[in-house]
Amino acid sequence: MIVAKFGGTSVADAAAISNVVDVIVGKQASGPVVVVSALGGATNVLLDLAHKAAGGELLAALQLVEQLRDRHLREVHALLAGTAEADELALEISTSFDELAHLAEAFRTLGYLTPRSLDTVAALGELLSSQIVAAAFRHRGYPAVWVDARDVMKTNDFFTRAEPDVEAIALASQEYLLPLLQQGKIPVMGGFVGSAPGRVTTTLGRGGSDYTASLIGAAIEATAIEIWTDVDGMLTADPRVIPGAQLIERISFDEAAELAAFGAKVLHPATIAPAVQRGIPVFVFNSRKPDGKGTMIAFDAPRLPVRAIAGKRSTTLVKLRSSRMLLAPGFLRRVFEVFETHRTSVDVVTTSEVSVSVTLDDATNLGAILQDLAAFGDVAVERRSGIVAIVGAGIADGSRAIADAFVALGPIPVYMASLSATGINFTLVIDDEQVVPAMQRLHAAFFEQAS
Repeated sequence: MIVAKFGGTSVADAAAISNVVDVIVGKQASGPVVVVSALGGATNVLLDLAHKAAGGELLAALQLVEQLRDRHLREVHALLAGTAEADELALEISTSFDELAHLAEAFRTLGYLTPRSLDTVAALGELLSSQIVAAAFRHRGYPAVWVDARDVMKTNDFFTRAEPDVEAIALASQEYLLPLLQQGKIPVMGGFVGSAPGRVTTTLGRGGSDYTASLIGAAIEATAIEIWTDVDGMLTADPRVIPGAQLIERISFDEAAELAAFGAKVLHPATIAPAVQRGIPVFVFNSRKPDGKGTMIAFDAPRLPVRAIAGKRSTTLVKLRSSRMLLAPGFLRRVFEVFETHRTSVDVVTTSEVSVSVTLDDATNLGAILQDLAAFGDVAVERRSGIVAIVGAGIADGSRAIADAFVALGPIPVYMASLSATGINFTLVIDDEQVVPAMQRLHAAFFEQAS
């Protein structure tokens, strides 16, 4: 059994969806479960119309509803060519958008959005795209069955960033997915979407379709998890920044997880964890080039000083200085409890005898965090910071990689530097506007000169 996840660009329109069918047909003997994202860009539009409606822009919101309705119906008719199933599915889709229009009117009346209501709206993209993809399989004569992700992906009720209930997902997979696979069917479900107790709709957060695929793969003990996207695999850098970025054919779980967490867009950072726990290899392929080599993510990979360069912009640097920190047991624990209280993750951490500095991706709760940190000492904030990560399993193995990195950066100032405990990620905090030139300098030093 395998799990194959297709991103938004891979199901963007009828032609792309037909390509998905072609890819999976060649894997039918492997027992595939297909996980799909919303049609490319649909989730952004759904969230936009919800916010517009709550902000009083009901007409603009309803126009977006109609645009999405037309887009989905257009792809249905292009795929199913006027069949009876096309009419039935079109009716279901149109009904869903009628309900969405009513929700928009309710948001306008209330004047605000709750996280629960946002999840209800955001989930629609995957719920509809997965039905369309399943119908496309059947139209081509293949035994696909649509599975409502809310029946399988069981979560808590932390709306917009729900946390999965792994045991409940395993039980639900045995109930809904394994029987279909045993019958030779092809289960098709949306990623990103789940349900809390009471079958209340939740989402796993942006990029959660990858996470869904990994969780399902672990639940059914798949032999492989495939992530189909619009790039050739994992590369030595973001190709939008480094056009000459090179394909990485094999990479370790740890390296891939670090790259995902520090800016690599191919994978959601949480994707790797369930696969690592079960030892399931993850493959990244380009859905537009299905015969390509792609990238294999596994436990073992050639040990290199530098595997890839990643960068992340628009991070926030928080600095705390306190003389009370000196030789004070438990001081850092109390400091980090502040971030836990406000459900804010910390990325890079450096400390001295009387100070600690951290970077944050999400500054939503920054005001409350700063207020609580002020009780410990003097707090300073730099809002326009950036991060560059140099990732390689052998970076700390006595190579010159770290020294070479500083040489390559030249005049670019570095404000924080941190070598991970695992010794595979050397992270540098720099000015936001220097992230791109820093990545270009580092990639040239470690990859282009050697090639």
